[in-house]
Amino acid sequence: MKLAVITDSSAVLGIEREDLFVLNIPVNIDGVNYIEGQNLTVEEFYQKMASSKDLPKTSQPSLMELDDILTSLKEKGYTHALGLFLSSGISGFYQNIQYLAEEYEGLTVTFPDTKITSAPLGMMVENVLKWADEGQSFEEIIGKLNQEIGKTTAFIMVDDLNHLVKGGRLSNGAALLGNLLSIKPILYFTDEGKIEVYEKVRTEKKAIKRLLEILQEQTKNGHYQIAIIHANAPEKAENFKQQLEEAGVGSDLPIVSFGSVIGTHLGEGAVAFGISPIIE
Repeated sequence: MKLAVITDSSAVLGIEREDLFVLNIPVNIDGVNYIEGQNLTVEEFYQKMASSKDLPKTSQPSLMELDDILTSLKEKGYTHALGLFLSSGISGFYQNIQYLAEEYEGLTVTFPDTKITSAPLGMMVENVLKWADEGQSFEEIIGKLNQEIGKTTAFIMVDDLNHLVKGGRLSNGAALLGNLLSIKPILYFTDEGKIEVYEKVRTEKKAIKRLLEILQEQTKNGHYQIAIIHANAPEKAENFKQQLEEAGVGSDLPIVSFGSVIGTHLGEGAVAFGISPIIE
């Protein structure tokens, strides 16, 4: 077996390999199209979003680009391709590509629903490549991947209630009351891969403490990879990391940024953790 893995730019990746292909997700801000990592940094995205009266618009990855990659794989000697893209709960891309799985003669193609994005999606990609390097079969890899998907999630403390109003997730009245009461919603990825409210906590200090408690609850029955994720809030992320380490939850945990796809949903100032089970 020779396996190619294809993902999208919402995944946080720490590797580059010739058997790893990444589809770009464009973002449109005030009528201008950007590609994160090419003509837009994460910091610039949050600056431009803050100064824009309308929310950025994120597009799906290119179907044509995916087709081009899949078409080229057989010539390069690949026998299998696995596409790991952002959750069907926040993008229609997963549904739109399923028909492609049967289009490439001599190439076994699978597109599972990861039900996640960002750092945990990157963890999945890197784990699949590790299993392939170890010589595991495609069936073994898919079995382990399904186990990983079932226990992968993220919890997010949202700072900007007004941003949730812009995105249609909260009414103006609820945001006004929430701001008066210093409400900090904690969102999470559901089993269906959607982003929904998990709890509403008063004050940021209590919300960060609650995030720590949730992380301990979520990881008590297993071994997990953990990442701290933030929306242009590095100091909050460092503070959260310090609290986690003082509580004995991991050490030297990675801190990464939410890109434009999730940043558009959450707004600036969000802090989160993502977890994915360690499956040998």
